[in-house]
Amino acid sequence: MISILPNIIFSIILIFAIGFFARNIQRLIKVIKLGKPVERTDNPRKRISNLVRIALGQSKMVIKPISGILHVIVYVGFIIINIELLEILIDGITGSHRFFSKYFNPNFYNFLIASFEIFALLVLISVIIFWTRRNIMKIKRFLSSEMNGWPKFDADNILYFEVVLMLLFLSMNATDLILQDRNFDGYYKAGAFPVSSFLVPLFDSFSTSTIYVLERVFWWSHILGILFFLNYLYYSKHLHILLAFPNTYYSNLEVKGKFSVLESVKNEVMLMFYPERASNENSQVEKFGASDVLDLNWVQLMNAYSCTECGRCTSECPANQTGKKLSPRKIMMDTRDRLEKVSINISNNKGKFVDDGDRLLDNYISKEELWACTSCNACVEACPINIDPLSIIMDMRQYLIMEESSAHPDLNNMMNNIENNGAPWPYNQLDRELWVQETK
Repeated sequence: MISILPNIIFSIILIFAIGFFARNIQRLIKVIKLGKPVERTDNPRKRISNLVRIALGQSKMVIKPISGILHVIVYVGFIIINIELLEILIDGITGSHRFFSKYFNPNFYNFLIASFEIFALLVLISVIIFWTRRNIMKIKRFLSSEMNGWPKFDADNILYFEVVLMLLFLSMNATDLILQDRNFDGYYKAGAFPVSSFLVPLFDSFSTSTIYVLERVFWWSHILGILFFLNYLYYSKHLHILLAFPNTYYSNLEVKGKFSVLESVKNEVMLMFYPERASNENSQVEKFGASDVLDLNWVQLMNAYSCTECGRCTSECPANQTGKKLSPRKIMMDTRDRLEKVSINISNNKGKFVDDGDRLLDNYISKEELWACTSCNACVEACPINIDPLSIIMDMRQYLIMEESSAHPDLNNMMNNIENNGAPWPYNQLDRELWVQETK
């Protein structure tokens, strides 16, 4: 009974960790579904192509070669090392030692373990470079005001965590190798260790019993750290590890720069000019545009949770480059923060939102930010996973114009002229010849 106690404890911890993770994912889906419906199931072939090319293939990451290549190393390392994780989970449940070595060809198994170690080292180096870029080189896009406080703490935390996990993994293998060499009970020869073998001198002077304790400490710390990291994702910007795939699949396939048309407004125009082509259905809407997160569609809400706060959108934004207040990254972060507050409000009030005196417009995102946008789509083009800050900006602008009539004075003048004169200029249509003379 004593010999299987660790396996029982491990199984209980694993079930609890997976259950907590599943609960958080269910909650995440529920919150995203608070958004308004939008049709994004057209052209599945193109959508799958986007998913494979952008999310799986990291095609937009490598546009910035240094950070892109480093990210690809971490990404590939994460995938490959998870094969080792599967073996660790089986060993933890069954009490076996290097389970796959019993069923794989020895040479193939040695190749696998060696690959895991090499990628662990590459991930370790990449993460250290990432930390250096953020905290020593202080690259501009990591220094914006929205990155103060929790965002910076969270980003650094992830890097520290990955360093610790890789060191634990290599230390676990190093002590495992020593136990194999000493023919310790249950530790038979299996695997090749091109990286962790260099750590052997750090532990080789200890007694076999001490090495065994260390190996168990490293093993437990490594797997518990991974399970903790799995559940930390929900509270971190690294939720994009999971959401990047649906986010790219459901991204907008329309030509860049093409804006959506409100069917209710379109139908009103059709009734005036082409009544025979207008819809007979009631196309009235309760509200034009968006002033709060519940006015946004579910893809926009998923975008907010998918944002990894890399700042590529903001670094490419011409408004931001010229010193204006707009930061597309902040738009997404503010949307996510407000959505979290709204979801808690709904949860605390039995599924109904109770007005809390706040809203996304003004309390989180200012009018100055919205009107600074040139609608150039640079932020959308720059995002590694096709997040669309512009759609949120335009929906909130629509609210300002159609619900509050609070557009910029110059824009109001232009719209009044279009309504009255059929052109942006303050001349009556009967005086069109004057426009020609004006340009001579």
